[in-house]
Amino acid sequence: MRVPNSVVLPVGTHVDCCQEQEVAEKTHDIMARITAMLAERKSNLAHFINNLEGSEEPKFYVDQWERLKEMESCKLTILNLVAVNCTDHRDIRELEATILKHVRNEELFPEVVRVLPPVYRQVEAAIADIAGSEEVADHGMMDLQYLLSKLSQHENLASLSRELLQDILRYLHRIGLVVWYEEIKHLESTVFLQPTFLITMFKLLVRHQLVQQLESIS
Repeated sequence: MRVPNSVVLPVGTHVDCCQEQEVAEKTHDIMARITAMLAERKSNLAHFINNLEGSEEPKFYVDQWERLKEMESCKLTILNLVAVNCTDHRDIRELEATILKHVRNEELFPEVVRVLPPVYRQVEAAIADIAGSEEVADHGMMDLQYLLSKLSQHENLASLSRELLQDILRYLHRIGLVVWYEEIKHLESTVFLQPTFLITMFKLLVRHQLVQQLESIS
């Protein structure tokens, strides 16, 4: 809701646990709830803005007013919910195809046709090679400065600067090739070359009834 021109694709899982009629009803209910939530948010923002504009000393609330106006200008596009059975590979492939279809829609993503500098592709390919090499541990965690030194060993990347690498990492983070939490102080110098490792870790640490499972251990 705070990202300008953001696009959200709701995905409903566990279709295999529902009857066909239930899936249709739940899909309709979820989309209706989302629509109601967005309408309530829009109404609340308008209410807060009107209150600030109608206050006796509006100049004292300029910062708040600007933040609210900025939030009000964030347009959120909600796509039709996709219901999937995660145990069926055909459903996973259909979900992938649906995502790709939307991402390639220039009306939804105007920047999809943007041409990247060649160095972006060169760094992307080099990182893929490094991540797949035997010298990199399965977790794929690598110090940012060490990654820069490894990339600089490639013929076309000898002059790669840290600033340019950081710009490229932001792009690679957005497309999901790597994970780099630059906004977290303790992680800003660490690049995760294997995002799937983080998923595996989260699945081990954050799961259904984890507290009960831990409490059951003597």
